[in-house]
Amino acid sequence: MTVEAPIVHIAVFARAPLPGQAKTRLIPALGAAGAARLHRRLVLHALAAARAAALGPVTLWCAPDAGQRFFRALARRGVNCRVQAAGDLGARMRAALQATPPAPTLLIGSDCPALEPAHLHAAADCLRRGDDAVFLPAEDGGYVLVGLAGEAPAALFEDMPWGGDQVMAETRVRLQAAGLRWSEPARLWDVDRPGDLARLAELEAVRAEGACT
Repeated sequence: MTVEAPIVHIAVFARAPLPGQAKTRLIPALGAAGAARLHRRLVLHALAAARAAALGPVTLWCAPDAGQRFFRALARRGVNCRVQAAGDLGARMRAALQATPPAPTLLIGSDCPALEPAHLHAAADCLRRGDDAVFLPAEDGGYVLVGLAGEAPAALFEDMPWGGDQVMAETRVRLQAAGLRWSEPARLWDVDRPGDLARLAELEAVRAEGACT
């Protein structure tokens, strides 16, 4: 008899792709409208990866609200959209991780085009085998995924220097201090600055070529 793997929830964080409010560090290279269009593509990629992984329910956590036209269109297509909580990034992440029933949860952003369903499966397996937490560090010093097996400890999210290059390093210190067991099954990259655009173009070209073969 086949035993089904336990459900793992996936939370996706995304801002509305509004010109001047999305991917602002890319505006010098792409313009406000171009940066917003890129952000839209990245959000759709994150959602597609989360849904293709088929680990469990997928929720899109929206900012500034779920009433934006982009989010309304996704909701009509069956995406479960909810509004991010108030507070800084840490408070919003912790609220989303605690919003699901007592079950393992993975939280991803929408900045990582390299993220694939296989990465989500690897992260889920870490939690299923007994880890308290799992992370996919980013090359810039942050992380593109955090997963927790149970309650979200406040210490992992409060007073964190979000946006800096020491987020993952500080997180490791806090994990160790809390006596938590964690894994880092992969290291990925995200798109934040104009220098990342050439790498993105190369990745998309490889995927396009693979889709045609």
